[in-house]
Amino acid sequence: MKRRLRLTLLGVGAMNSPRFAPAGLLLRYAGHRAVFDGGPGAEPPAGPLDAWLVTDEQAELRSALRRSAAERGVAIRAGDLDLGGARVRCHPVVHTSHPAYGYRIEARDVAAVWAPEFWEFPAWAAGADLMFAEAAAWNRPIRFRGGVGGHADVHAVAEDAVRHGVRRLVYAHIGRPSIRAIDAGLKPPAGEWGVEGRTYVV
Repeated sequence: MKRRLRLTLLGVGAMNSPRFAPAGLLLRYAGHRAVFDGGPGAEPPAGPLDAWLVTDEQAELRSALRRSAAERGVAIRAGDLDLGGARVRCHPVVHTSHPAYGYRIEARDVAAVWAPEFWEFPAWAAGADLMFAEAAAWNRPIRFRGGVGGHADVHAVAEDAVRHGVRRLVYAHIGRPSIRAIDAGLKPPAGEWGVEGRTYVV
């Protein structure tokens, strides 16, 4: 039986979401487990963890994440990870004034990407079988004060993902403008809304 990447969304919310827990992901592969981001309401289920990786070491939730990780015997960090045959590689993203990252997860001949926040679509996500992506904005990007980055909008992310050959696109950092679009029954031009608790198998 082939080993598969099992990726469970712990949360799909942008910061201070009125509806969703913070964007977070649990990776399971070959008996190993690692967490990406998350926060209050988006903690991994009980059990040992190999690592707790983050996309922003200066994020507002860092104190809560440090506490949760320490309770599991790990420390939050941004960086690479080898996980029982799966290779997790940390890549920079254009997002804000300080360093921020996303992750490309490869096992055998498949690849998944965790990139919940970015201003510019990351070229290193090209060809991914599954990508969890930014959705803080719906049809207009959100620019940070001072012009130091921001959040790409769903329409732009969809177009870029198609252009970069992403096979399955899941929005996993859903902000208020996108929540309003969901409530209005609107659908992204490409891809699908992430569902908290759902496991995606690659």
